[in-house]
Amino acid sequence: MDKKKKIAWAAVAAIVLCGAGLWLFSGAKAKHKVEYVTAQATRGEISESVTATGNIEPVTEVEVGTQVSGIIDHIYVDYNSVVREGQLIAEMDRVTLQAEVATAQAAYDGAKAEYEYQKKLYERNKSLHEKQLIADTDYEQSLYNYQLAKSNFDSSEASLARAQRNLSYATITSPIDGVVISKDVEEGQTVASGFETPTLFTIAADLTQMQVVADVDEADIGGVREGQRVTFTVDAYPEDTFTGKVMQIRLGDSSSGESSSSSSSSSTVVTYEVVISAPNPDLKLKPRLTANVNIYTLDRTDVLCVPARALRFTPSSELLGKDVTIADCEASHKVWTRQGNVLTAHPVTTGISNGTLTEILSGIDEGTEVITEVTLGTTAEASPAPTTGERSPFMPGPPDRNKNKDNEKKQ
Repeated sequence: MDKKKKIAWAAVAAIVLCGAGLWLFSGAKAKHKVEYVTAQATRGEISESVTATGNIEPVTEVEVGTQVSGIIDHIYVDYNSVVREGQLIAEMDRVTLQAEVATAQAAYDGAKAEYEYQKKLYERNKSLHEKQLIADTDYEQSLYNYQLAKSNFDSSEASLARAQRNLSYATITSPIDGVVISKDVEEGQTVASGFETPTLFTIAADLTQMQVVADVDEADIGGVREGQRVTFTVDAYPEDTFTGKVMQIRLGDSSSGESSSSSSSSSTVVTYEVVISAPNPDLKLKPRLTANVNIYTLDRTDVLCVPARALRFTPSSELLGKDVTIADCEASHKVWTRQGNVLTAHPVTTGISNGTLTEILSGIDEGTEVITEVTLGTTAEASPAPTTGERSPFMPGPPDRNKNKDNEKKQ
């Protein structure tokens, strides 16, 4: 090999050694490159909620029925009709009921005449018996007849009152001011009043004041309290969010059995009914709509807060390097700030937390930059170290690799 080739190979070797040194030097510095992630202490809202589903219902809802059997003769209202208390809404056929009243009236008149006769006879015999003008047997017989007549008279009077009351049931009126939201009968339909009163109409008192009856799981019911803020949505208005508050937690649980697909046994899911107010001034909310509910069990606004991970951050000199000064303090809760290469711990008093944000009661001011985490990484200028070992068969080689081999063979 001539002198020129030796000089060329020496130059190539020097370049390779310089590149390796630069790579090792830059790589070593990249390992000590520290990046701090910070966040400001700001005033905001800290909340935590439980979810549930329920149905929209009127606050006051009355089912109007009838206590007598018969044929519906006339109906004067329909769905969505606005009614007033005492307004006539339906009438039943009166022929049978009027006949029952007439029968009861006749029985009453006969019992009354018998009672008056026996009463006068008893009073007369009583006076004669006191003068010892009639036998005791005659007096006792008149007393018995009088008491029996009085009993029959009282019974007929009650039967007449019942028949008259049944006749009044043929006239069906609204018990409250409201809106008809359900009509279950039509004119000419026969209704039978047995052990259960048949429902003819359902009237809601005021549709501008609705409520949501939500089923809250037993695992979440412990955090629910009366007066808590609630937001909910309905599928009919997906862009709207409605608000309310918890009005009542019903102590009776609502249990439903769900059959298991993997076995023949069934498990019981226990839920509790929570009543939530739902103001409805624009009448968007309709009865029976399904509501997706968020009950805020933790709800504070305009509080000074920091990310919860800032309170979990603890610096390490082994990790950050010897050129970083750590000024620690003895406190159960603290956050860290950075000024150049100096990290300072600040003891703080914490309030509520939802796992993401934590309230700060004292220790730092609004706007303070606190450290939440530290990351170690490589610089963007660091080039990969040259490799002399085996290459992966899936990694492409340099574009002129085969050309260089051919040139070497020719030389």
